[in-house]
Amino acid sequence: MDLRVMGFDPLLNTFYHILDDDDHSANDDKSNQARSYVRDAKAMASTPADVKEYPNSYVFVLDMPGLKSGDIKVQVDEKNNVLVVCGERQREEVKEGVKYVKLERRIGKFMRKFVLPENADLETIKAVCQDGVLTVTVEKLPPPEPKKPKIIQVQIA
Repeated sequence: MDLRVMGFDPLLNTFYHILDDDDHSANDDKSNQARSYVRDAKAMASTPADVKEYPNSYVFVLDMPGLKSGDIKVQVDEKNNVLVVCGERQREEVKEGVKYVKLERRIGKFMRKFVLPENADLETIKAVCQDGVLTVTVEKLPPPEPKKPKIIQVQIA
């Protein structure tokens, strides 16, 4: 375990206790909200992503190791123009007689949020998951046509 988490860094120590001490304030709503916020922040920080811009689209590539396409949720908050990608990997069932020697693979939530540009076409978003890599393609809207001056007919009085 990292020494900073053991108490040498007060902020990390506090986060460690919020995440791992489920019995500490189970009935306290503020504590539960803080715990949820920290878990979401941790999930966002540990979900790597690449964002590419092409002439006609934006492409988001995210590593989602061990998740099947049915375990991944892609949604758009149209009000705030935010793309949200999330999923959760559960720990394997422990079989009788099996003892873990080392646990390094990450379990829990995977999540990322991306604010989409104004020219993103929210109606044509496509998501494909292959070999643990999720690719979300957001097409661009065509640029608006330039406004032409309005011609006013001059009448004879």
